Amino acid sequence: MGSSFCFLCGCVDQASVGVIERWGRFERLAQPGFHFFNCFVGQCLAGVLSTRIHSLDVRCETKTKDNVFVHLVCSIQYRVVKENADDAFYELANPREQIQVYVFDVVRALVPRMTLDDLFEQKSEVAKAVLEELEKVMGTYGYSIEHILMVDIIPDDTVRKAMNEINAAQRLQLASVYKGEAEKVFLVKKAEAEAEAKYLGGVGVARQRQAITDGLRENILEFSHKVEGTSAKEVMDLIMITQYFDTIKDLGNSSKNTTIFIPHGPGHVRDISDQIRNGMMEASSAQIDQQ
Repeated sequence: MGSSFCFLCGCVDQASVGVIERWGRFERLAQPGFHFFNCFVGQCLAGVLSTRIHSLDVRCETKTKDNVFVHLVCSIQYRVVKENADDAFYELANPREQIQVYVFDVVRALVPRMTLDDLFEQKSEVAKAVLEELEKVMGTYGYSIEHILMVDIIPDDTVRKAMNEINAAQRLQLASVYKGEAEKVFLVKKAEAEAEAKYLGGVGVARQRQAITDGLRENILEFSHKVEGTSAKEVMDLIMITQYFDTIKDLGNSSKNTTIFIPHGPGHVRDISDQIRNGMMEASSAQIDQQ
């Protein structure tokens, strides 16, 4: 920026601004276009500044409140203000280095007051604080800070690994809770289904026995009316013998290879009928005693 170019004419590119001096002293700014210079009176083009937006990535290492070292990557977008291009030309020799120093100063003053979790949640606040400080400082030198982005927050590798393990443990714990709740619901529903099945099975057995009782009663009554001179006991014995042989037949037709030893003979049928009759008589006697 300190060199002078003594030409009779010159051209300033678009999105640029020229600095014109006379005998080494700033005279005026030259806008984009073609310009004539009077070399005989010491007029020359001292330099040209670009007014395009420049980007600077600053990587800063600092420590959080919970003693975790992190690397912050900030992206600063800045440009030269056309009206104050002479300040930018003469005041700062290295604006990028100046911006970097102020970013370090703000970040290392603000981040140590935050924990690592707060830093991730409030990174926009850090960028806002850096923007306010740079606007205040760099504005006096003819530079405008357009945007500041907190691109990345990089903790130490061991810290990142520990954070991932904590997150994984929390998710496993939550998954265990959900799995336990699911198993609980499954067991409860299974118990309810078994209870309902047993209830319905009992209802079915009761209906089956009621049907058998009704059928036996109808058979006894019908047989007594059609065959004169037969008693209810004789009819009951005949039915018991019939059911006995039906049972033997069903056991013989079973497809399973199971051997069952049972006493067999006509006298056993009489024993069964006697047992049933005695049970009915005892039940009737118990009812009479209770009355």
